[in-house]
Formats: sequence, structure tokens, C-alpha cells
Amino acid sequence: MNTIVRFWDDAIVPALIEYISIPAKSPHFDPQWAEHGHIARAVELAAGWCRRHAVKGMTLEVVRLEGRTPVLYVDAPGEAPGTVLVYGHLDKQPEMTGWRDGLGPWTPVIEDGRLYGRGGADDGYAVFCALAALRELEAAGRRRPRVAMLIECCEESGSYDLPAYLEALAPKIGTPELVIGLDSGCGNYEQLWGTTSLRGLVNGVLTVEVLSEGVHSGDASGIVASSFRVARMLLERIDDPATGRVHHAAFHARIPPVRAGEAKRAAKVLGREVWRKFPFVEGMRPMAGDLDELVLARSWRPFLAVTGADGLPPPASAGNVLRPKTSLVLSLRLPPTLHAPRAALALKTLLESDPPYGARVAFEYGQAASGWHAPETAPWLAAALERASKEHYGKPMMWMGEGGTIPFMAMLGEKFPAAQFVITGVLGPRSNAHGPNEFLHLDYAKKLTACVADVIAAPRAAPPAVRRSTPRAARPRAQAPARGARARARPAAAPARRGRRRGSA
Repeated sequence: MNTIVRFWDDAIVPALIEYISIPAKSPHFDPQWAEHGHIARAVELAAGWCRRHAVKGMTLEVVRLEGRTPVLYVDAPGEAPGTVLVYGHLDKQPEMTGWRDGLGPWTPVIEDGRLYGRGGADDGYAVFCALAALRELEAAGRRRPRVAMLIECCEESGSYDLPAYLEALAPKIGTPELVIGLDSGCGNYEQLWGTTSLRGLVNGVLTVEVLSEGVHSGDASGIVASSFRVARMLLERIDDPATGRVHHAAFHARIPPVRAGEAKRAAKVLGREVWRKFPFVEGMRPMAGDLDELVLARSWRPFLAVTGADGLPPPASAGNVLRPKTSLVLSLRLPPTLHAPRAALALKTLLESDPPYGARVAFEYGQAASGWHAPETAPWLAAALERASKEHYGKPMMWMGEGGTIPFMAMLGEKFPAAQFVITGVLGPRSNAHGPNEFLHLDYAKKLTACVADVIAAPRAAPPAVRRSTPRAARPRAQAPARGARARARPAAAPARRGRRRGSA
């Protein structure tokens, strides 16, 4: 562990400081990414660092398919049988406002053991962490299987380039028995956390038009319905404004008992930090008082958010005008086992059918990303993770579902159905990925590196006593809608529409 700490301080932190200063925004947020060259700079930085710190026999290439973001592919042969695939990404979310004084998205700052700046925790650290783990094993003379690293640059846009690379690199990757993803979260910074599920997502734009042009509100109000009020009426078809509960059965799925049990254990460990980790304004309280319910709400239940709007002038220029239309960006989180394309069609039907007052209503969705539900954890892997957490953190391993959507997980799960998965990461309380003041907790990342090394080198056998009873993804089974919910026909499944996508949202 001491050698990992020194290597992080001497080699990794300086590289991450340089990486954070590069505005390598994902293609969705920088359509001219190729011309700007920031993604290329980030990839070359990581590639050059890996070459300088290579382990024995390692090969590295930057793979570029026509018209797609590049991928960094590393192959490190091992002495033991089998293949481990390690995943990470180098593209970033945009700047976001609200950074406190002295901090900024492209201004790396180390303060109180935290490295601030965009992308360090989500997910630039991954490639450095993975290679540091291999170096640790090599220095200690510990046998390990072959390790392949796949580091993409399109994750924050929904990983739409990843399937092409998985296909192109399939002969080189082979069939991994273990996939390690380093792009998830942790409930606290005191122990190792494994992600058991990820929610799905449908997002798109709801547009309500009532007029061909704006008119004087004093003249028209009472005759012409406000486009914003019509939009409010449509949103109430989705959820209850008093409770936030999503009405329609098409957006619910059964919560497996094992996940409910994990939620109880996580709530007991985390306590009120389950909700205190968020920057509530004074006087604001969480949506429920039961901590178990809060854990399940953010990991298994559907919820709607309005994340953007158009057609609304800022207060300084808002006149007494009845506006012709309102557009709202909707983000509907889905249970991990729900089929997102089917849910997207159900949402479109729900919003567009029988529009109030005959208004012109359209919902165009750009992303319908299914979630992910972890397969059963093999005894040897459960034992290795438990040992690693106790060895390096001094506390047992914890498991919990995450509320975000990481499209690559569904892709890798489909591509490698027989593989074991360890999905973990450094995004803990207040690390604020995608928002202002994002930081990487350096001490936690160093210990995580040691855990990754131990898991890679772990013997493929373990006593049955540590086996986790985690079922493979069950076929979704809808819950009954809430009392009073509108009955809607469920449309047949169809492929998701192509469009711009958002990743890890």
C-alpha cells in the first residue's frame, strides 16, 4: 500500500492535474471536438503516461475509427489464465456554473486531500488507477491474469461510439471472465462499495404550442390557455406533484428482495448521510423520512425531473405577453430492469394523446437507455472483495444500487453475458460529478487502487460462506399504478430513436 501511495503522489496526481486543465468535453457538449483537439490531447496525455509507466509485455494503441471519438486500448499479458477487462473514460461533462471562489472546471486545486476540477473523479483517474494496480502486482511478484483496458471518449454522450469499438476490438479483447468498471460511486469514503444496479433513463423535449405568435396577456388570458399551464397538466399525467410518485405502471418494475435487503444495510451504515450529502438550502427536507425508502427511491424507483426549458424569457425581459409555446426538457429515471425503448414510447403516447384544449403537443426523445442489474456474484469474487475492503479500508464491503444511468454497462453486460462484474468508483458524498466543485478524494482513490490490484490477482476459488445471493437481471414486472392514476395503453416495443445522447447522467 505504501508504494501505491507514493506512486499516486509522485506520478498520478501530477498527470491528473494536467488532465483536469484540458477541456475535453464529450461530443454532445462540444460538437466540434475533433477540430478543437481537446479530446485528442487528453488521450495522448494518458497514452504517453501509460507508455512511461508500462508493465512488462504491455502493448498500447490509440484506436481511431472513422468519424468516431478515439479509444485507448492497453493489453497487459499475465502469468495466470483468464482475462480481466478494465473500463474507464476520458471525456468530460461541461463546465456548469456555481464553482466556489478559487475553483473552476479546468483549474485543478488540491485542498484537504481532495483534487478539485472537472473529470478527475468522473472518470479520468480510472486509467491511472488501473495501471498503478498492475505495477503494484508486478513489483510484488504476484501472479495475475491478462488485463485489457478499454478507455473511451464518448461516455458522457451515451457511449454511442462504444459498440463499434467493442466489435472492432473483439478479436483482441477475447472473452473476459471479469469486467471492472471504475466509473461509479461509493456511499462513503470509509469502505469499498460495489454497484449492484443502475437506473435507466428516457430524456427528451416536450413542446406545447398554443399560438402562432405571442399576444397581449391582458387581451388573451381567459380565452387562450397558457402553454406553460398546459405543460403542467401534461406533467401531472406522469407524476403526482405532491409526492413525486410516478403514476403509470409502464414505468415501474418489481424490486428484488435481495436489493431491498441491501438498501436496508446501506441505510443503516450511511444514516442521515443518505440525504445530507446533498446541498439542501436551509429549511429544505428530503422527499421521505425513511432512510431505507430514500436508498430505494434513488436506485429502483422511477422519478421525473425537468432539467431545462425554452420559450421562457429571463425575468428582466419578460413582458405581459401570452407566449406562443413552452418547451421543457424531461428526464425520467427508470428502474434498472425496465426496457427503456418501450418506456420511451409509453411516455410519448402518454404526453401526446388527447392534448388539453387541442394544443399542439410533441414529445421528442433523444435517449432511451436501459439500466443494468448485476449478475450473481461468484463466491471467489465476493470473498476477494470482502478481503480487500477489510485489508485496505478496515471495514467490510458494501453493496448498493446507483441512481445514475451509465449506458456502457448495459452494453458490456450484453456483450459479455458470462462475465463477472465489479462496478465501483470514487464518486462519494459531495464529490458532485457533473456539477460545480467536483473533486477526487485522493486517499479513497489510493485505497481503491490497492483493492483493484487484489481483486485482479485473486484466486478463482472461495468458500461458499461468503457467497452473495444476487440474482441475474429478472424480467421486469410492472407494479400496479397508484390509485387514481390514468389508465393508458402500453405501446408495443420499438427501437429507440437515434439522436444526441447523454451519458452517466
